[in-house]
Order: sequence, then structure tokens, then C-alpha cells
Amino acid sequence: MRLFIATLSTETNTFCPMPTAMSGFEEYFLRHGDATREAPNLMTEALHVWRARAEALGWEVVESLAAIAEPAGRTTRQCYDALRGEILADLDRAGGADIILLQLHGAMVAEGVDDCEGDIAGRVRKLCPDATIGLALDLHCHLTQRMLDASDLVICFKEYPHDDASDRAAELFDLAYRTFTGEIRPVMRQFDCRMVNLYLTKTGAMRGFVDRMTALESAPGILSVSLAHGFPWADVADVGARVLVLTDNDPGLAALTAEQVGQEFFRLRHEVTTPLSGLDAALDEVAAAGAGGPVVLADMGDNSGGGAPGDSTFMLRAVLDRSLSHVATGIYWDPGVVRICQDAGIGTGLRLRLGGKVGPESGEPVDITARVMNVAAGLGQHLGKGLEPLGTMVWLRTGDEVDIVVNDLRTQVYHPEAFEQLGIDLSAKSLITVKSLFHFFGPFQPIAARIIQVATPGGTSPDFRSMNYTKLTSAYWPATETPFES
Repeated sequence: MRLFIATLSTETNTFCPMPTAMSGFEEYFLRHGDATREAPNLMTEALHVWRARAEALGWEVVESLAAIAEPAGRTTRQCYDALRGEILADLDRAGGADIILLQLHGAMVAEGVDDCEGDIAGRVRKLCPDATIGLALDLHCHLTQRMLDASDLVICFKEYPHDDASDRAAELFDLAYRTFTGEIRPVMRQFDCRMVNLYLTKTGAMRGFVDRMTALESAPGILSVSLAHGFPWADVADVGARVLVLTDNDPGLAALTAEQVGQEFFRLRHEVTTPLSGLDAALDEVAAAGAGGPVVLADMGDNSGGGAPGDSTFMLRAVLDRSLSHVATGIYWDPGVVRICQDAGIGTGLRLRLGGKVGPESGEPVDITARVMNVAAGLGQHLGKGLEPLGTMVWLRTGDEVDIVVNDLRTQVYHPEAFEQLGIDLSAKSLITVKSLFHFFGPFQPIAARIIQVATPGGTSPDFRSMNYTKLTSAYWPATETPFES
């Protein structure tokens, strides 16, 4: 019995001016068949689970590529062809496999290829027509028919923030094994919810919806139910939320259940989305908050995890213009500033021009006078069970006790560790601003008096009413209140 495993993951913001090239994978995570020899990150958790489960059963495991890049613009064709080619070459060299499990993202777009995951799955199917093929996807995927046609099983993360990657990997392994042995014959059907937005699963109506969706998997004939949230900053034909249902050889039940769950989700559209504040209004709330712990503001418009540059200055400029003190803010991507601070050394006072370098979405650079409080390399921050790299980190402090974290590896804030490992005491702050969307939410909740999602300008602006889509042919909410009638 032979199991073939691999991962290829990046999330493509087609509106981002920065291409994703091989250097993006090299600096974040690129391993050639040996990723399971080291600690897992979010997108390699599945490889660890699959290897352990297979080896416990005495199977042969062929581990191929593990390639992960921080989201940015379209992947260059040369890079995509090389990474896809490595997976296919390894599979061919192994003589195929009985079961093939791939941890992909689901929202990777390359030059000339809008559906990279569907393309990969199709080529794997052509190479191994009789294998059981399973895809594990991030829930921010574009669920395409091409993916479903080429594979036997597709399962998405259920949680956002993503703390269930290992659980979903184990689920996919079990279903693939049962499929291979003939115990089940899975069929898949999807339903387009006609919605483009972001959905935090940890609280409120969204928490209840995910729990009901999970409970459905205990119903007779139903094997799995997934909600693909979609990745909104991508101009592709299949952008948007979709419900996917897998049943045991019952296409009618799969289609009916997908539609019922999808229509319920649409009816809850106003309840499952998170209220957002404008920047000025959020800072007014901070000023009125008083004591009781720090207020955490999410700088949503500059989330590098969604393909934004990570160097926007709108939040920082507003903080400085208001002369706020006891603030921690980050992570700002500015390799030039990092290099200057490294060369100057800890304790040095510097005049620096920070951020605002990539394009109009980044705002204008901010001139600051600050002291280098710390410089550190080789650190990581937790995202669920996985540890994500942080690159070289610099802690700067202005005269008003505004602590600014800068690094040279684009990444969003997942955890208070991103600040605390440098020596910043977050409990002493009145305000913490994080360049992130939702992944920070759980880890920061215990230390925050309040968390406010701020609709800042930038490359991941959450203004979904006015997205410049050219390939989406159907109406969607919130651009249209009743898209099924359009």
C-alpha cells in the first residue's frame, strides 16, 4: 500500500502588484520531500498526520514537495510550472500510488492559470487514473468544478482562524482509506451562496452555523460538509462562498443538502459577518476606553496574509498624529529599515523613513525618530499547532512610547508572541494595533479589553461592495442585496 503526500500553498491576491516567485517560497517554506522531519506549520500539519497514520498501518509513504509562500500577486508561470512539475515528477518516479493526499490552498492563481489546484489535481488524475485522490483545502478557497471532477474527496478547514488543520487531515485520511477499500463511494456536490465576505467562526451566529454544519455529518449517507468561504481579493470566475457536501453514492442527497445549507447561510448573511469600524471612529473608541487593559485594533486593510504588502502607514500615521502613547503596533514589512537597524545596533537612536513603499495602497512613508530596542532573528509565532516564521525582527520605540515592530519577511500577526519575544510588555499598553484580519483573534482575546476590526485602506480593504471583478458573471452580496433574483 503506497501513500503519496505533498503540499503547495499560496493565496493569490490578483489585485496585488507584487508577483509571487520562487524567492517567496524559498524565504517562507520550501522542502523537497523532508518537511515532516521538522516541526509542523499550518500547511504541513497534514503531512505529519498522514505520515503517522500511514506508517502505523505499515504503508509505504512517498513524501514530495512542501512549498508555502506568503500571499501576494499571481505566481509567475516559471515558478508554478517548476513546483507543479516537481510533484508530478516525484509521483511518476514512485510508480504512482494507491492513495494520493494533497494539502493545497485552493486560491492559488498563476500567470495563465486561474485554478492551480484544479490543474494540479487534473494532472495527478491523468497520471494515476485508478488512485484515490483527496484534497485538503484552506477554507478561503475558490471551490471549482475542475477540482471536484479530478478528485474523489475534497475537504476544507472549518475554522477561521484555522486551528483544525490536523483534524481535517485526519478526516480526509479516514475517508480516503474507506474509499480505497470500497467501503464508501463518495460523490460531491456544491452550492454557490452568492456571497463575498469574511466570516469569523469563533463567535455568534457563525459559530452556531459551523456547529450545525458539523452535526449534519452524522446524518445517514452524509460523509462531510464544508463551507468554502472563498478568497475575496481574487478576480476569478469562482470567487465567493460555496457549500460542499460529500455523500456515500447519493448525488441527489449531496445536491439537496448543499443547497439547503447554502440557503441557510445566505439567510444569515447579515448575522455571520463582523461589524467593522472606520479608522477615526476606532481611535475615538480607544480614547474613550479608559483603563482595563489594551484595546486591540485590527489593521484589516494591510493584511499580508491576504496579499497586501504589509507596509501601509495609515494606522501608524493616525496614531502618531493623535500623539497616542503606550502603543504597540506591527508588523511592518520594511527590509530596508531592518537592515539599517541591524547595522546600527541595539540602543542606537535613528531617524528613519518607515513603510509606504510598495504603492498607493501603502500610503506615504512615515518619518520617525526612534531607538532600536531589540533585533532578533529565527523567531516564530504560533498559528494553531503550527509555528510560522517571522524573519528578522526589529523593535523600535519613539519618544511617546510607541513600540513599532518591523521585519523583513511579510507575515501577518497571529499571536502576542510576535511582540512579546522581543521584550514588549503588552499588558502595559493602552493600544495594540495588528496587521491582520482574524487569525490574531483567539490568542489576543485573553489580554484585550476590547477587539475592534478596522476597515483601513490597503491591499486587503474589506470594502466588498465595490470589488473590481471582471470574471465573476453572477451577482453577489453585498454588492447586491438579493443576488439570486438578479
